[in-house]
Amino acid sequence: MPSEHLTPGQFSAAISAVTNAFGDPTRRAIYLMAREEDAGVTATEAAERFDLHPNVARHHLDKLAAGGYLEVTVPRDHPGAGRPSKRYKASAKDTGLDFGARRDDLLVTLLGRALSLLTEGQAAEMAEEVGFSYGRSLAEQMAPGDTAHRSFQHALHAVADALTAHGFAAHAEARGGSLAIISEQCPFGATATSHPVVCAVDRGMVRGMLAGLYGDTVPATEASRPQGDDVCVTVV
Repeated sequence: MPSEHLTPGQFSAAISAVTNAFGDPTRRAIYLMAREEDAGVTATEAAERFDLHPNVARHHLDKLAAGGYLEVTVPRDHPGAGRPSKRYKASAKDTGLDFGARRDDLLVTLLGRALSLLTEGQAAEMAEEVGFSYGRSLAEQMAPGDTAHRSFQHALHAVADALTAHGFAAHAEARGGSLAIISEQCPFGATATSHPVVCAVDRGMVRGMLAGLYGDTVPATEASRPQGDDVCVTVV
């Protein structure tokens, strides 16, 4: 789906994803470094190359990983004591605006029709479970073997970054004493409007990613664009 065929919402989400990942010049330089190294880079290596604190370098690398631009691996043949350093390697993801793989109209339509064959409760449960499973797999790619080793706020921002990369144009913010993920776009398009139960996939993705990055949570849908709200809001 080339950029001239994107809807305004899809184009906005695509721009948001790319800007979020590459808007910082240091982050762009770190990404180019990772692309140059077949074995990927560690936060320490990036920090030394660009004279950064390792935590700052790790933040940039994690942002790129959350957007799907870098894959994270943990070497198994680690010599010595202590936890091995994660390596960040450039993924095969295209950094252009070709987001067709993120929203296949036929598959989304078929998903909506399949869910419509079930009762509302069954459909919501199945849709959330599908999203949860996919969210867990995303979390494993973003931070393999790193469950519960980060703050909840850090994990939530990583989830928002990953959702943005999938076309949701999402960000995390405080709301009513809780934290929430606000999604300004919906990659499911008209299917979500016809079958609002598809929104349970979003909620499942949030729960699955948080389970992998932080721990068990119980996200709740507070607002939904397909049901007439201006944005989708998932409160955690």
